[in-house]
Amino acid sequence: MRARTWTAVSAGAVLTSLVTAVPAQAEPAGPAEQARASVRVDQGALAWGPCEDLRPVADEDLECATLTVPLARTADGGRAEGDDDTVRLALSRVPATGEAEHTLLVNPGGPGSAGRMWASYTHQRMPAELRETYDVVAFDPRGVGASTPSIACDPSLFEPVRPDTVPADAAAEAALRADARDYARSCADNTGPLLQHTRTEDTAHDMDAIREALGLERIDYLGYSYGSYLGTVYSALHPDRVRALVLDSVVHPDRPWYESNLAQSRALDRAARNFFDWTARHDDVYGLGTTGEEVAEAYYALRSELADEPVGGTVGPTELEGAAIVVAYSGASWPSVAGALSARINDGDGAPLLALHEAHGEDAESDRGYGGYLAVQCTDSHWPEDWSTWRADAERVHREAPFMTWNNVWYNAPCATWKAGSGDWLQVGDGPGEHPAYGGDALLVHATEDGATPVEGAFALRERLPGAVLVTEEGGHTHGVSLTGNTCVDEAVAAYLRDGELPARAEGTGPDVTCEARPEPRPVAGRDGSGSTAAPVAPGSRGASGQPVE
Repeated sequence: MRARTWTAVSAGAVLTSLVTAVPAQAEPAGPAEQARASVRVDQGALAWGPCEDLRPVADEDLECATLTVPLARTADGGRAEGDDDTVRLALSRVPATGEAEHTLLVNPGGPGSAGRMWASYTHQRMPAELRETYDVVAFDPRGVGASTPSIACDPSLFEPVRPDTVPADAAAEAALRADARDYARSCADNTGPLLQHTRTEDTAHDMDAIREALGLERIDYLGYSYGSYLGTVYSALHPDRVRALVLDSVVHPDRPWYESNLAQSRALDRAARNFFDWTARHDDVYGLGTTGEEVAEAYYALRSELADEPVGGTVGPTELEGAAIVVAYSGASWPSVAGALSARINDGDGAPLLALHEAHGEDAESDRGYGGYLAVQCTDSHWPEDWSTWRADAERVHREAPFMTWNNVWYNAPCATWKAGSGDWLQVGDGPGEHPAYGGDALLVHATEDGATPVEGAFALRERLPGAVLVTEEGGHTHGVSLTGNTCVDEAVAAYLRDGELPARAEGTGPDVTCEARPEPRPVAGRDGSGSTAAPVAPGSRGASGQPVE
């Protein structure tokens, strides 16, 4: 599941804070309907200090620390016998402005996305009443960001101009397959044993170690996109350790990653068509066509032209896709993308397209996040062994959804030869082979037009979690809705975190609450690609993450 993480930095320095011994914990708390206080056992397990590597963009109150956890774990989260290797997790925290009563652990998605800046992002977006009583904690998952050891593969993969993702013939397809095999081999050669221990369950157990080190019997959790699956797994493995569970832009619980990516390619295409339709409604501004079909034709014609003449020797078809995919994550990006397309198509000005690529595209610094993405996805579930299956599915879905299907296939193709192997998808529920689902309450949030995580995943998880309530943003195009300015959604999230109050669960399959989407973005006059997004968009795993562009 490809996901982008909306973040302003790519943290790479190793934190210098040291971890003291973790204290013994009290017995797990009772069921969710009992006392909801986050009991603080001991606050001395982590040594918090300045986040020097995140300055100056971080919240001035942001603190950082590290936590050492086992590299290899048993199924129940204990240290694997005979393996003394460890992982150092980089953590961050913004303390409550008043007396801390609860701790919110937040994950932005990915997988492969560094998360420490999310303590700042989340704290700033919370209402004042929650900031007063909540510590907000985030972390870089094992292998990415400032956590060590690091996942490293091959930064040269991202050097422009990259091969066209839509293979023109068998030779082009074979070359793309070779690139995917080489990248998988580089990840294994340059990373080592860590790749054997990067499943979602490993990170879920790391989360419980963080909870323990914070001195908490239970935590509140907010997870976006892939972070919703991480939260689903954590709550299934550690049900007594959850006080409140908010899962936003929900990953389908019944679709392992290969199947999820096929569904996602269709959703990305639907989202692109929404963008084309919007651009057509503003033809007086952008001049790309008066119907969505005409705008789509202009986009795909430009894509073909860039194969012969990349903009600035940098933006070819694949780089165009890497920048334009942002339209599937937030409607707020539409003016800047439409402006850049208009400038190049109508005026021959490629500068805005280059700027779009620099803001949203992939480069050598994407290597660690992409490797981190593959490390999780390739091992979380099984992938087809026969390439003919990949090809047949790609050709079939591409005919229906040409916007990103082949791009998505190659993004995940290293999993076909991933050295660390794969395991069984952890599917929650009460069926054969399924892990018992979390029975406590949970709040699910999803925009119905989300292109990265199709909304049917939210409905499916609602059925899997008996205590879950689903809030949808009807007609919303934002990937990651909670605490982003929709009053209806934000009030439901705040009430749940503050008081443990959920809206009533409706009869049937949901949603339980329908919130009206925020207005569509206004077009930006001119064709200079202005109207840029408020925060840079760094590619994480392109299919399951959270901070929307504004």
